[in-house]
Amino acid sequence: MSRPRHIPSQLRRPTGWLPATLLAYHHLGYPAVLWAWARLGGPQANPAATLAGEPGKAASRRTVHADDLPPVAYVIAAHDEADVIGAKVSSTAALDYPRDRLRIVVACDGCTDDTAAVARAAGADLVLELPRGGKMAAQHAAVAAVDEPIVAFSDANSTWDADALHQLVDALAEPGTGYACGRVRFVQGDAEGGDNQEGVYWRYEMAIRSRESALASVTAGNGAIYAIRRAAYSAYAFDPVMGHDLAMPFQLVRAGWRAVDVPSARAWEKMVPTIDGEFRRKRRMMSHAWPIVLQAGMLDLRGLPTTYSAMLVSHRWLRYGGPLLHLWLGEASLRGARRSRIARLLVAGQLAVLVLAARPQALPAGPVRRIGLLARYYVATTAAIALGLRDHLIDGTEASWTPPEGTR
Repeated sequence: MSRPRHIPSQLRRPTGWLPATLLAYHHLGYPAVLWAWARLGGPQANPAATLAGEPGKAASRRTVHADDLPPVAYVIAAHDEADVIGAKVSSTAALDYPRDRLRIVVACDGCTDDTAAVARAAGADLVLELPRGGKMAAQHAAVAAVDEPIVAFSDANSTWDADALHQLVDALAEPGTGYACGRVRFVQGDAEGGDNQEGVYWRYEMAIRSRESALASVTAGNGAIYAIRRAAYSAYAFDPVMGHDLAMPFQLVRAGWRAVDVPSARAWEKMVPTIDGEFRRKRRMMSHAWPIVLQAGMLDLRGLPTTYSAMLVSHRWLRYGGPLLHLWLGEASLRGARRSRIARLLVAGQLAVLVLAARPQALPAGPVRRIGLLARYYVATTAAIALGLRDHLIDGTEASWTPPEGTR
């Protein structure tokens, strides 16, 4: 009987190679694959995604003549937004869209201030005064109260460019497109000491989404600027704790619709001023995102096109698995540090990120401090994913929401 072959220790012991590879692929490899795929002409090129120009560009192009524009219900969910709702309704009424085909709906979610009265005075066509049930419940009630073939959604603190709604309607005119999401630009408000790096991350995220859209469909949207065909809304499995921006795209794609990015439909809103504030916002967001991942079908790839499934795994699964991958990488590299130079380098790299993230304001002004701020943002948002899961599993996720600090 022959003796069993010797198995190298590197293969017998778990190492950090797999988590390191997955993290590198998620952050760098996947965007590179999308870029190369787009350059070579992917097999599922999506014409609806490029109505407004090539991926990543914002050139304007209208395909639906003004006389043929369909009626739109424009829904603004609001909880105690009296300070901003008047300006929001006025700016919406001033959009470059026929006013007689635009119904402005303000869904007041258990407001305790003058939001409803201010919205009416500003010219809202329909104001719903609802019991406190959360943003999703307010939006769902608004959809049930209107009959327009297209429903647009926005936040009370978001300001749209004049032609943004027309651009979204253009995208939805493409056969098979059920969901169209615009671009929100996050800007620093008036608060001093703002150090949030969300704008940097968001530009990176938008570059990825534009290429996903061009090849198939987006894997997520944003709550500030998007629109949906009423016929597609039934594919969304309403739940009061599950937001449209993450749940809608993959659910609609599974039902046979496209979900596209429209770069020329632009909006802006104030970002949370500080990284610490952004951490708290992301933690609340992830408490609402985890039910979608675990219960609403994001982990079930059945019925999804192969290309879109690969995007969902590469972009969403690996993002929400990021904290676990980092813990795995840290444990494996520490355990292997005695015998492997690469493991020691991995340990040193992880420690360097944590040191930079600890006190970035103490670093010299300029590129070094900016790197420290980016490190702090990355560590904070990765921790928010894990703590959001903890909050959902232990405390439960409430349907109600409050505006993030410093965004009004």
